[in-house]
Amino acid sequence: MNVVTPKRFTIDEYHRLIELGFLKEGDRIELIRGELIQMVAKGMPHTVCSSILCRQLDRLLGDRAVIRRQDPITLPNQSEPEPDVVIARGRDEDYLAHHPYPEDILLVVEISDSTLIYDQTKKLELYAEAGIYNYWVVNLNAYQLEHYSQPYQNVQGKFNYLSKQIYLTNQSVTIPGFEDALLDLSRIFPEDAVVE
Repeated sequence: MNVVTPKRFTIDEYHRLIELGFLKEGDRIELIRGELIQMVAKGMPHTVCSSILCRQLDRLLGDRAVIRRQDPITLPNQSEPEPDVVIARGRDEDYLAHHPYPEDILLVVEISDSTLIYDQTKKLELYAEAGIYNYWVVNLNAYQLEHYSQPYQNVQGKFNYLSKQIYLTNQSVTIPGFEDALLDLSRIFPEDAVVE
């Protein structure tokens, strides 16, 4: 019996497809567990929130970390997602030869409205499996920030996070790795960005 299976790509094969021009920057494709996944177009609230968040992080952290916006990270599970925001150790120049690896990453952030369930399940499992210690979902639907930390694998082999904390718009949250940097969430969820 013949079983139909999708063609899975390694990270090297994925990079080769880009080099050869089969995939272009505007294609909005991510490599997730060896499969090419089309990313959803981002709406205005998502775009505005992303811009505000990056500006606030830049003000709070300055040159103490690298703040990447919708740029790839390389994970060991044949994945190269492009999170909305990543805070990585070091300087921008440290990533000329390769994208940040899990050990370089202090925080991954996904800004979610139409992709909320995907970000709370598939992306969460992906980041937990890779050992990303801190993962934020900026939930535009519920107007809250979900902070996941302490990745683990359960007895069934599934990956998840031991801790989930919810922060509301009237609260501040400490940026992982920077105990002196408090992010005021009322600046991240401006009134005009509410999703109805």
